[in-house]
Amino acid sequence: MTDQKKRFPPGKFVVIAALAGLIAGAAVVYVRESGSGNGAAVETADAKACEASKDKVAAITPFLKGQVAAMAPVSEPRPIAGLNFKGKDGKDLTLTDFGGKTVLLNLWATWCVPCREEMPALNALQQSAGSDRFEVVAVNIDIGDDEKPKAFLDETKVHDLGFYRDSSMGVFNTLKREGLAFGLPVTLLMDDKGCLISSMNGPAAWDSDDAKALVKAAITPAR
Repeated sequence: MTDQKKRFPPGKFVVIAALAGLIAGAAVVYVRESGSGNGAAVETADAKACEASKDKVAAITPFLKGQVAAMAPVSEPRPIAGLNFKGKDGKDLTLTDFGGKTVLLNLWATWCVPCREEMPALNALQQSAGSDRFEVVAVNIDIGDDEKPKAFLDETKVHDLGFYRDSSMGVFNTLKREGLAFGLPVTLLMDDKGCLISSMNGPAAWDSDDAKALVKAAITPAR
């Protein structure tokens, strides 16, 4: 569990998220484009499948406060295509492989200081809330081989998260084209239908009571 004294005040998260689009590439985090993208991001033809997810957006909105106040609800829930990454042993994965689960998708890199500080909190959230209904899917986007991110996870004792990687940075570039990623870390909350219901840029205290309450609201069936 992360040290409570190191927790950022909620206002700081809001400021980080609000300014992310203005300072991307200039401060805190630097993301360079990769020539290999993952194609079109929004499956507009399947948008109707997310119509019912509007109820889920309404259900989680009161919980987007405190330590997760920078998470913003979407106006139109939608599926996101083009999010291809590698799982354990190099297995190809997409978000469809997590069908039926609510997913907190987080992109991180070892060179991103806020990401490094956030990973133990994401690990703690997975440890306390992970189940057959919810998973933290933290995708590392370091270029090169797996050695550096694996070493970092070992050093920080982040062992409850699955090891997911995209060394092409295609996942980040897809989200950037869709206006969802301006720097790192970036986090999306996808419901159990695979529809985007909330997102943010910047770090959050994912081991906080606020984060746990948000996850509980996200996995609770809509009435």
